[in-house]
Amino acid sequence: MNANEDGIVLSAWSAVSPFGLGAAEFDGGLASGASAVRAVPDGVDSGPFPQAGLVPSFDPAAVLGRKGTRAMDRVTALTVATAGMVLAADGEPDPDQTAAMGLVLGTSAGSYQSIMDFTASSMTGERPYLVDPARFPNTVMNRAAGQSAIWYGIKGPNATVSGGRLAGLLALNYAVRLCRRGRATTVLCGAVEELTAQRCWIDWHAGGRPDPVTAVPPGEGCAMFLVEPAGVAARHGRVPLLELAGIGFGAVPAGGDPAAALTDCIARTLDRNGIAVPDIALLAPGCPPGSAAATERVAVRAALGRADLPEARTGTVLGDTSAASAAFQVAGVLVAAGRTDLPAGSLALVTSIDPGGTVGCAVLRVPAPAPALHH
Repeated sequence: MNANEDGIVLSAWSAVSPFGLGAAEFDGGLASGASAVRAVPDGVDSGPFPQAGLVPSFDPAAVLGRKGTRAMDRVTALTVATAGMVLAADGEPDPDQTAAMGLVLGTSAGSYQSIMDFTASSMTGERPYLVDPARFPNTVMNRAAGQSAIWYGIKGPNATVSGGRLAGLLALNYAVRLCRRGRATTVLCGAVEELTAQRCWIDWHAGGRPDPVTAVPPGEGCAMFLVEPAGVAARHGRVPLLELAGIGFGAVPAGGDPAAALTDCIARTLDRNGIAVPDIALLAPGCPPGSAAATERVAVRAALGRADLPEARTGTVLGDTSAASAAFQVAGVLVAAGRTDLPAGSLALVTSIDPGGTVGCAVLRVPAPAPALHH
């Protein structure tokens, strides 16, 4: 896919992260250089992990109001809160604009807690059907995206993409396709992950039961962006923050080498979009837990022929945010661009590798400032 043909840009963003609520908190947290991972507070069950990157004091009723939040699970609340912050960044949402807007959300499988709690209530209740019907919608993977659309009057295409650690990039790719084909004028796009006991236990078992004290702690949160053609952004008075220069994906063949698959994915994406390796000025690696982190470094070094580029390493300070990791990586590039750490025209490479055998990357360009108008 050559996104350059359509001039797809990211024109607004926000995040709910272990650093706090909003883009400013995320920016400030990264600027501090401190980790957002802390000892798990009393009353929070993080499975086997004594530390975690938990969104601090996140209360859906306090953030979103009491109406409509009683039966809202954590994944949905994180998504609805983040979506509202992105829309508020552009001023009060225009009903006409949101009516033509789409929404694409990346996730793991929705809320593990909601799925497992609802199933348990059916098995442990007096009758299998004596369950709380208000809790059932939370078991559906597209609950968070659907509820966000209802909450803010977003009436365009609504999609949920399940893609493991690549979910944020897959959602971005889906949003680009909607824009290029005229299915939506603007797409609210991002990814989310919750921190619950159920998710922590699943990740721990799936990761080979590592030592919980030395393993990468779990993290949670949501990062979202407005994705749209540059012309649409200009009509609404939004200044492009980043341009999508290229995006690509690959799969590790059975018995194959994940590093080789990611190296090939990066090389193909750069070649297909006419991107020169020396133009890459920043790396935003996924920093996955376990040996995959070293695999990712090997692949990037092989693809670019160098290992001395500056990095936006969100994964090392937020914990393992799993399905939200790639979206936070993009947010890390937005922070770097906003601080003018990256000059206009420079490129950032976002990479991701999932233990399920998929790899992906995106190249984001810092746009040149709009020329001044002379009267």
